[in-house]
Parts: sequence; structure tokens; C-alpha cells
Amino acid sequence: MEISGLGVSKGRVKGIVKIITDKESIETFTEGNILIAKNVSPGMVIAISNARAIITEFGGMNSHPAILSRELGIPAVVGVKDVLNILKDGDEVEVDGDAGIITRRS
Repeated sequence: MEISGLGVSKGRVKGIVKIITDKESIETFTEGNILIAKNVSPGMVIAISNARAIITEFGGMNSHPAILSRELGIPAVVGVKDVLNILKDGDEVEVDGDAGIITRRS
């Protein structure tokens, strides 16, 4: 299954989804997970710095997650409509930050 958004930071990685919705989910974020959130906030900095990639429902080329991901050199796709309803914690995905495509592995 493929879903798409706006690729804002180049690179292609595979990893396990971790959805961030509150402080507790930030605290359980594991290094190397794919961070998925509605949007990112300053309170997510530790999780973001340990993420293999970032996916958000909102954002554009100059959004906070786009700028952070480029600074950190990790792939990112933003503006992915309903990603929080489509992907679940533990899903294995491939994130293509060049093309803006997320592929869920079966």
C-alpha cells in the first residue's frame, strides 16, 4: 500500500512506525523508529533527533518538520492526509523523501 504527501527532505529508509500524539508516546519513542505526528512541536525534539524519518499530516516545504528533517539529514514527508488513521504503531514502512511516498510493507 502506498500513500503520498510532499517530500521535503531527501532520502529513503525503512523502519517501524511510532505515532506521537502526547507526552507519553514521546517518552516511549525508540531510536530508529519512523516518527508520525499530526504536526511536530518543540516538545518532540528528543524523539525527532532519534527518528529514522518524519511523516506528518500537516506541513509544507518551509514547515517546522521540513526544516528540522533537513537539518538532521533524515527523510521526511509532510502533508500526508489521514496518515494517523492509515498507519498504526508497529507497521513496517519505507519512506521515500525524494518522491514523497510512504509504502507500508505487508
